[in-house]
Order: sequence, then C-alpha cells, then structure tokens
Amino acid sequence: MILPIVAYGAPVLRKHSSAIDADYPGLEKLVADMWETMYNSNGVGLAAPQVNKDIRLFVIDSEQIFLNQEEDEKGLYPDEPGFKGVFINAEIESIEGENWSYNEGCLSIPKVREDVMRQSAVTLNFLDHQFVAHTKTFIGLTARIILHEYDHIDGKLFIDHISPLKRTLLRRKLDDISKGKVKVDYRMTFPK
Repeated sequence: MILPIVAYGAPVLRKHSSAIDADYPGLEKLVADMWETMYNSNGVGLAAPQVNKDIRLFVIDSEQIFLNQEEDEKGLYPDEPGFKGVFINAEIESIEGENWSYNEGCLSIPKVREDVMRQSAVTLNFLDHQFVAHTKTFIGLTARIILHEYDHIDGKLFIDHISPLKRTLLRRKLDDISKGKVKVDYRMTFPK
C-alpha cells in the first residue's frame, strides 16, 4: 500500500526516533509499504518518520541510481552497482573520508534541492529486516543516501546542512510546503 509522505513542518520529522524490536506490530507490512511508497515517489531512500512513524527504520536502494545512469556518469562513484536494504535501529560507528558535495533532495521537502557536503564513508551497526545484526561500511552515493536517511531518524533534515543564508532564502518555499501549497505526483500529508 502506498503511504502518504509527511511534509516539511510535521513534528514527527524533528523527533529523535525510538528503537524497535522484532515484535513491533505490522513491521513486515510497514517495510513492504515503505518500499512501494519510495518507488512510487521515485525516491532512493525513505525513513519511517517520513510516513509518520517515529521509529528507527529506513530503506534505501542506490542500485537504481546506477541502473539509470547516463553513459558519461558511469564509473564516477566507487559504490557501483549500489546497495538495496532495510536498516533497523541503525547506529553510526564512524563517518570518515573526504567531504564532497552532491545535490540532495527529499520527498518530504518537494521541489527543493541543495548542494550538501557529507563525508564519503559511513560505518553502521544495524539490523536487517530479519533482525540479523550487521556492521558494514558504505561509501559513495550509498553512504550519502544512508546519512540522509539516518538524519531523518535523528530528527534532522538535509536543509540543516546548508548555510543559514541559504535556509533564509528557502524560507518562503518551506512555508509553502508546510501549508500544502506544492504540487507533487505522490501522496502527501501536510501539518495542520
């Protein structure tokens, strides 16, 4: 089932999410719905707070970026062919590597994209959808997507990584999004 994506301004997007256990009600369906919602909205990652659940869960699929690359983009990123997975109760062990800029967007902040600096590698401890524990290092675009989604479960947004001046310049767009004055081709809910 395609879930509505929560728009900028909703309190759930600023909450530090809670860890869950294997008995979390409806977890398997929620994960399936999150995949369907993410693909329906042409996203490469989706965190539970974006579908109004304040739990430490996100899904990512960087494989589709590499599958849809233009010829001149091939070989630019070290994490090709990408990674698809479910991350439950993720905790960052380390963030390393060179800082690099990439133009990011967010399904909860439609029609806003900004260049964001992030480091090139992240090592995470997390549980997969079977609640099997992993410690894994991710690099390149996959690391960036993970860091973006990880921010969501910590109550942060990609716009928190841009300069105060740029945020000020975006204020009107952000206000319009929170008021529902934005057209998107996927389901959204807006703060009251």
